[in-house]
Amino acid sequence: MPSTKEYRERIYIRKDIILKLVQYGSLNQTALLSYCGLNLHKHKEILDGMEQKELIAKTEKTWGSKKITIYKVTEKGRQFCKMILEPYEALFPRFKKKKEKS
Repeated sequence: MPSTKEYRERIYIRKDIILKLVQYGSLNQTALLSYCGLNLHKHKEILDGMEQKELIAKTEKTWGSKKITIYKVTEKGRQFCKMILEPYEALFPRFKKKKEKS
């Protein structure tokens, strides 16, 4: 039985992360993953890689006995989205348009 969920390439996951952070300014890890439809165990390496490449920035804050991780997009991340990700999606849209019947 086929899955009802569409597979999303990593490039689109990265774009979605950047766009959500641009939209909200900053988000805690739970909200970011939820808004992007991601799973921490499956997608943590993507967040870590984006942070390593300075596309997003991570800060940790203590709230009571808990540690909260906050992400925000960097200027480098904004430029990467504008110069690379947006043109990529224009050339290779994530959803294929259905052909019209003649």
